[in-house]
Amino acid sequence: MLLCFSSSHRTAALDVVERLERGADEVIARLCAPDAGLGGSVVLATCNRFEVYVDAPDDAAAEPGRTVASQTAEPGRDARPAASAHRLIDTIAAATGLGPDEVRGAGMLLHGDAVAEHVFSVASGLESIVVGEGEIAGQVRRALESARERGTATRELERVFQLAARTSRGVKNRTGLSRAGRSVVRLALDMAETRITDWSATRVLLVGTGRYAGASLAALRERGVVHVRAYSRTGRAGAFAASHDIEPVESLTDAVADSDLIVACSVAPTVILDAATVAAARSRPGALPRRLIIDLGLPRNVDAAVAAVPDTELLDLETLRTHAPLPELGATDEARELVEQAVADYRRVAAEDAVTPALVALRAHIFDVLDGEIAWARRRGDSSEQTEAALRHLAGVLLHGPSVRARDLAAAGRADEFTRAVAALFGVESDGTAPSRGCPVTELRATEDTGRAGAAS
Repeated sequence: MLLCFSSSHRTAALDVVERLERGADEVIARLCAPDAGLGGSVVLATCNRFEVYVDAPDDAAAEPGRTVASQTAEPGRDARPAASAHRLIDTIAAATGLGPDEVRGAGMLLHGDAVAEHVFSVASGLESIVVGEGEIAGQVRRALESARERGTATRELERVFQLAARTSRGVKNRTGLSRAGRSVVRLALDMAETRITDWSATRVLLVGTGRYAGASLAALRERGVVHVRAYSRTGRAGAFAASHDIEPVESLTDAVADSDLIVACSVAPTVILDAATVAAARSRPGALPRRLIIDLGLPRNVDAAVAAVPDTELLDLETLRTHAPLPELGATDEARELVEQAVADYRRVAAEDAVTPALVALRAHIFDVLDGEIAWARRRGDSSEQTEAALRHLAGVLLHGPSVRARDLAAAGRADEFTRAVAALFGVESDGTAPSRGCPVTELRATEDTGRAGAAS
């Protein structure tokens, strides 16, 4: 059973999301522990989103007196009292230092098909602060790649995340959503437009040298900014500045004093720019009179107390969330329809998987019997290649009807009826595990094709 705990700008204040994101490494470590009991996992931690996806044991049995809170009562998102759900919440709580009730209150717990629908929407940018923003698809892809490296990406997680990537590409290529969607960096600079009269004369300081620093620099240059310097608390400013043709700085206080705009975009899990530094910069001889600080870090790179320093304005992710466009204004109906179509495809494949073990077992039984009869006929000397081919063709024709019926039953949510029928009629038991890639599914399809051709002739 797929489970997902999701906390984002939609469900919690960003300082709470920040606390969860800060504990991502510990969450991953606990999920990888042999006694975690939660199966495979993928953890997605971004600047405004913390999500844990697990392929958990199918254990709908409730722990006495316990429920799992959720932010919504939509189908698939209800309070499901499963033991795995409780273990997931408790694992996140223990890793982040939050109480279980705090974790529940900070997000929503999804299960089953709702997990697929959610990750498809997330990867397509439909759940972002700025609907249609492009960074999230890469973040979702990297989350899966990291899970593969850890060995926690199960077959089901692989499938749902690969479908998410395909859905994201479809939304990008077939709708105007990605073209209309702006990144968080661009939204922040859009909001700064009212404070800045001439971008070409604006002196900018980048605090950070990672991926977001590069995106911020590109967005600044699009607006005509030419005076940009970079600061790194870890001494990487020189290399970053050289590769981007800007100037590095060593003294943060001096650089703040000489900047109109400071963009903090480091992935460092700590405050880099505090109120004391800004106040000291403001008092330096020749310091610029006013400054705007944009904090894109989560965890925060800028102490919130900076906003209290005179002639200083702070624009952070919490402010961006408040003023970002409503999702309905950016998301196109076509993008939503593509996500719904992808969910329908996922459900169809999942339904087929539910009966595949029984179908594979039935096919193996039929052909084992056939091989035995052919071997017996060969020993008697009354077998020919034509006869054997005809018998195998007949087996395919006979299997075609049950295969079609099995998928019809699965689509109706009655896969267990087919499994029980196969066991009752043929004494064939399946282990209930869908085959992995390279298993006899392709052979089964070939058998069905043979049966389909035989039925038509």
